[in-house]
Order: sequence, then structure tokens, then C-alpha cells
Amino acid sequence: MQLGVSSYSYSGLIRSGAMTQLDIIPKVKEMGFDVIEFSTFALPAGETPLSFAPRVREACDKVGLPIVNYTIGADFINGSNGNWQAEVERLKDEVRVAQILGAPGMRHDATGGFRADHVGPRGFDDALPTLIKGCRAVTEFAADLGIKTMVENHGFFCQDSERVEKLVNGVGHPNFGLLVDMGNFLCADDEPALALGRVMPHAFHVHAKDFHVKSGSGPNPGSGWFRSRGGNYLRGSIIGHGDVPIAQCIGIMKRAGYNGVLSIEFEGMEEPLTGIAVGLENLRRYVAEA
Repeated sequence: MQLGVSSYSYSGLIRSGAMTQLDIIPKVKEMGFDVIEFSTFALPAGETPLSFAPRVREACDKVGLPIVNYTIGADFINGSNGNWQAEVERLKDEVRVAQILGAPGMRHDATGGFRADHVGPRGFDDALPTLIKGCRAVTEFAADLGIKTMVENHGFFCQDSERVEKLVNGVGHPNFGLLVDMGNFLCADDEPALALGRVMPHAFHVHAKDFHVKSGSGPNPGSGWFRSRGGNYLRGSIIGHGDVPIAQCIGIMKRAGYNGVLSIEFEGMEEPLTGIAVGLENLRRYVAEA
């Protein structure tokens, strides 16, 4: 199992101006990761994803760091003015970006759910036919370029393990699967180990993420915390410091025969380089012991 890291883990440093997205590439290699994934480019002025991608790949090639995945947003219900076909066409350019990067996979969102002013049925099953059509059209295009596509348990609406399982089975294409984030299930109050066990047969890529969790029945813990769909309090943490049963999840992955990439996605309040380094140390130990 290869250990990787998402560029999103360094977003605090990028937002502060301490590092650029190109600066993190040698740092990722120095920290001992096997691979990197990129989550929505922080574009320099005048650049587009298509123009910036060759620079990113060149920088990764220079230090011998493979790019394993490219992660971008999408919404087949609300994106592109509510036109799912237009959203598919937009995503085809993102697939071309993944191809330039040499990434074998691309994760795109499905939807964040219906808008507040939507009139008519608004449940997940009501959105599902459109999501299936959009995801299938993107993956059919991507398959011709040798790139697997996936959705993540992400965004509250399309987050529960039962919902993403229903989507991937509905698409029913061998080129389409899931980016499984073991921590993100908590945003939908879905117990991580049970949820991970349900969807591992569809996993193309896995995120290691940890959260501190407090009951929604208690007082608001303050800055840095957000609420799950069911009202519980969550805060990103260093891998191994929170409440996600990461070692148990890795055991489930191994017993399912998963031998792909396990990437850290760090969202904690700690200084990013320290948080990522401690998390990697813990993750290596959990993988070795599972």
C-alpha cells in the first residue's frame, strides 16, 4: 500500500502565502510520501488549470514524485446553470488536466444537493437519475484517455455510505468507483468502520482523515469546529489524535484486498507541516500493524 498526501493538507500554508502549490512538491518528497494528489489548483495569476498542469507535472517529475489523483468540484444538479450536460462538458477539460498530470484517477463531486429555492421533490433518490447520467458520461470520456473517475463521500448530501454505494452501482461502469474518505462519513453521522466496510468493494482511492468529535447535545466548542448533518461537532485532527478508528479501518481495507494508495488529507488546526508529519508517522505504524 502506497502512502500519499493531498495538496489540500498544505492549504493553510498556501493561503497564508508561506508556500505555493509548486513549493509543496519537494516538501512532500522530503517528508517521505510515495505519491501526491492535487486538490483544485491554487492558480497563479493568468494561469488556467490546462496551462498550469504541465508546470506541476514537470516539478513532480523533477523530484520523482508520481501524481496519483486529481480532485475537483462538480455539481450535476446546480452546476453550469443547472444543465448537467454542460457540466459534463466542463468536466471533460478537467479530465484533460488529469491526463496532462499523468494522474491515473480523477475525483469529481456529484452534487451538494438541491438549492433552497428548488420546487418539487428534493431527496437523494430524486437527484440520483441525473447524477448517474452525469457520472457515466464523464467516466466514458475519461476511460478513452486511460483515467478512472470517482466520487467521494463528500458534501453532506452525497456523503452517506449507502448513498454513494447506490450511485456507483447505478452508474455501473468499470471505470467509475469511489474515493473513500474514512473520516468524511462522520459529516453524515455514518459510523466510519461500518461505512468503510460497506463501500470498500468500490474503492479506487482512500483518504486517511481524522476528526475530533463532540456530541451535539453539549455546548458549542467554539472556533475550528463545525456541525455534522445530525448536529454533532467535528474538528479536523492529526491522524491518530482524533476519534476516527483509523487502525480498524486499515484492517478492513487490507482484508478487502485493497492495495492502492492511502492518502493523508489533513484538516487540523495545528501547524500543517507538524500535523502532516506526525500523522504520517502514525499512519505508517497503523499500516504495518494492521
